[in-house]
Amino acid sequence: MEPIPEGSAEWSEPGLYAVAPGVHRIPLPLPNDGLRAVNVYALTEGSDLVLIDSGWALAEAREQLAAALKGLGAELGDVSQFLVTHVHRDHYTQAVALRREFGGRIALGELEEPSLRLSADPDVLPLIGQIRALRASGAGPVADELVRVFEIHGRNTEAGTWELPDEWLTAGRRTVLPGRALDVVPTPGHTAGHVVFDDGAAGLMFTGDHVLPHITPSIGFQPVVAEMPLRDFLDSLRLVRGMPDRRMLPAHGPVTDSVHARVDELLDHHAQRLDVIATTIVDGAGTAYEAALRMGWTRRQRKLGELDIFNQMLAVLETAAHLDLLVHQGKLGLAVQDGVRHYSVA
Repeated sequence: MEPIPEGSAEWSEPGLYAVAPGVHRIPLPLPNDGLRAVNVYALTEGSDLVLIDSGWALAEAREQLAAALKGLGAELGDVSQFLVTHVHRDHYTQAVALRREFGGRIALGELEEPSLRLSADPDVLPLIGQIRALRASGAGPVADELVRVFEIHGRNTEAGTWELPDEWLTAGRRTVLPGRALDVVPTPGHTAGHVVFDDGAAGLMFTGDHVLPHITPSIGFQPVVAEMPLRDFLDSLRLVRGMPDRRMLPAHGPVTDSVHARVDELLDHHAQRLDVIATTIVDGAGTAYEAALRMGWTRRQRKLGELDIFNQMLAVLETAAHLDLLVHQGKLGLAVQDGVRHYSVA
């Protein structure tokens, strides 16, 4: 597989895309149509090879990664290190599978540890934190359907998919290849331990799911539910906005010229979303579920019930995150009755 110039094909098309000297983008498939693909970035210097993110542990993803690396004169076993932006399976699990077979070290943000340990615990059911949060949001019907569709009962049959990394990443600069250093920047919000990697010398930022070009990332989707993930996410956006602008290398979507431009759009989006969600409470909604039912979702402004059950879950929990931030800002009141959070005009 020969390298393809970046931007010369649809971003999710399989291939090996030349982004910058020593940097190639490798889109890998996902088992659903929503996100289409996940970008893995190969950093090379001579025979040295490091990957940023790894993809989902799927046979097709492994085959496409092997084919792309062959275009660099490398094999799967040549990856010395996986630098992972966050613990979601489409970023982390292929690194675990390849480490088991070939070795190579995995590094992950330190604040992902509690969620990763729960994911690897066979006695902790997947999505149990989200189910509890849905019930607290008044979304019992969504929680019940989630349990039914995902067969959430008994033991965690996917616990063996997860393993701890070799290293927990903290903020600071690290040399990842001869002549290439990256700054590890914690950006909590999408998950508690999400990090971005800033390559100041090359003018690049590997933004993971923190800043995406076409969609807004889910907020706080992790086994250990964060107290106020939207506040964390907005603070992280402002942190990145305060850094020098970079060319944006995201986990989903095409490479774009400016991190700052997209951060500004995301901040504007959430400011508008806060206003819209506050208005649902003024108009009579009392819970996050009731508010979500009154809102439009996706660019097509679909009703909540038109979404699949997984995205209904994300929509309700995103609504709850906005409502909790409004309470924190003193713009709404909160009362808990029988375990359900009820919001009111302050």
